[in-house]
Amino acid sequence: MFTRAFTMAAATLALASPLAADDMDIAFALDWRFEGPSAPYFLAIDNGYFAEAGLNVEVTAGQGSLDAIPKVATGSFPLGFADINSLIRFLDQNPGAPVTAVMMTYDSPPFSIVGRVSQGISGIDDLEGSTLGAPPPDGAWAQFPILAEVNGIDVSTITVEPVGFPTREPMLAEGNVDSVTGFNFSSYLSLARLGIPEDDITTILFADHGVELYGNAIIVNTDFAAENPEAVTGFLTAVAQGWSDAIADPAAGAAAVIARNPAGDAELEARRLQLAIDANVLTDAVRENGMGQVDADRLGRAIEQLRLTYEFQNEPDAALYFTDAYLPAGDVRMIAP
Repeated sequence: MFTRAFTMAAATLALASPLAADDMDIAFALDWRFEGPSAPYFLAIDNGYFAEAGLNVEVTAGQGSLDAIPKVATGSFPLGFADINSLIRFLDQNPGAPVTAVMMTYDSPPFSIVGRVSQGISGIDDLEGSTLGAPPPDGAWAQFPILAEVNGIDVSTITVEPVGFPTREPMLAEGNVDSVTGFNFSSYLSLARLGIPEDDITTILFADHGVELYGNAIIVNTDFAAENPEAVTGFLTAVAQGWSDAIADPAAGAAAVIARNPAGDAELEARRLQLAIDANVLTDAVRENGMGQVDADRLGRAIEQLRLTYEFQNEPDAALYFTDAYLPAGDVRMIAP
């Protein structure tokens, strides 16, 4: 596996200089627990990037994207991390809510189906006639109809077994279901930890099969952003630097996570981080164009795909869901020596 690293334009680094005022306290709402993919935020703290931007950041664990979005919309947290598809639905149901995405992080969403070869699941063509375990609140399950539609899957032939998050992978390990919906960097490792040989595990990424959705992004309270644009840009600059360090040294990123979650497993979280980097963060588009932006045409197609799973109450407007106004000058580019 070759080494990957981010480099940042000189103009971008310059924006990490101190703000005009005293250090500002920032509460940042994660979407989930302190696991490998949250490493960049902790590295940005430990390596002084937030401090260089004049920010004192406290990271708070979450219980899913639907948890982070209202926290930011109400102003309880000025910034958070959330699935942009959930944000689009939230803004449709809450017109005028002061929240938008400002930095795309998961250029490829982690939505996936994880199955077992020994249970007959070697690829997407094997889903028909199988039993699929799906937690009703799961983000991947919410978008499964898109996967089915664009791939011509006859859903009527699939037995869907509602499962809880804690029982999802154990049921697959025990052979009670043939596959489960989940995130590529979570369900895969959970199944492996239960003793299932990794060559018996199949990961079907939605993004590899015609689903054009984006994934998680940094979101901001727009009232806060309008009043504190330099703080938001400084925050995003520090996050980009944190990702640079995490990609260069996933083990160090995992160590930063374990420092906040001593009950965790450093090796496991390093693998989880690497899985997220490989499948969700460093896509071909990010390698070519840098991190943080969205492609307007792709976002438009993603919104059209969302119509397959969600009936909009209002005509969708991409300008409400993402702005690049606070991204650092220049871009954040990946190089692979």
